[in-house]
Formats: sequence, structure tokens, C-alpha cells
Amino acid sequence: MSFVEIADKSDFLNEKMKYFKLDNGKEILVINYEDSYYAVDARCTHMKADLSKGSLEGKIITCPRHGSKFDITTGTAIQGPKMGFLKLSTKDLGVYKIETEGDKLKIDI
Repeated sequence: MSFVEIADKSDFLNEKMKYFKLDNGKEILVINYEDSYYAVDARCTHMKADLSKGSLEGKIITCPRHGSKFDITTGTAIQGPKMGFLKLSTKDLGVYKIETEGDKLKIDI
């Protein structure tokens, strides 16, 4: 495991989720849900929309483009995209382990 510092807890005082682009090019979304931190891929698995522009309700993030829904605690795709009458399936998001060290958040890349 290779943990790198990604943020401070104070970065989440006014926001519940933040987008990060890591040095290796990976795009990650870090979410504070019920005082626990979760990290998932920042791009929807359907058409790569930026999930940081989506809505977060509880532990479910909804893609802003076609409405796919994902559980941020597991990365599981709850609902695929809705396009007219079509209901398509989509893949789960990648998830990343987060650990805290004092006020620092570290992610396993």
C-alpha cells in the first residue's frame, strides 16, 4: 500500500465532496459522509461525466449527465443511465482506501 496525503479534514467544512487529480493522472472524488471519508473514481463509468458536478443525497451520488447512481461507500452502481425510455446498465466505480492521520486525509493509490 502506498498512502499519499490528499487533503485536510478542514477542506470539508463547507463541502461534502471534493475533486482531486492525482500526480499519476487518476481523478478521484473524496466524500465526507457521516464523518467518514470515502474515495471513488471521479468519472462516471457510463460516459465519463464528472461526478463532482453531480448531486449527493446521503451516500448516493447521481451523475449529472444521464442519472446513473452509485453508492459512495462501496462504489456499487445502484442505477444505470436513463436515456428516454432506455434504462442501461453501468459498471461499479473504483474505490480507494482512505485513512486519517490527525487532520490529514491520505489515500491509497
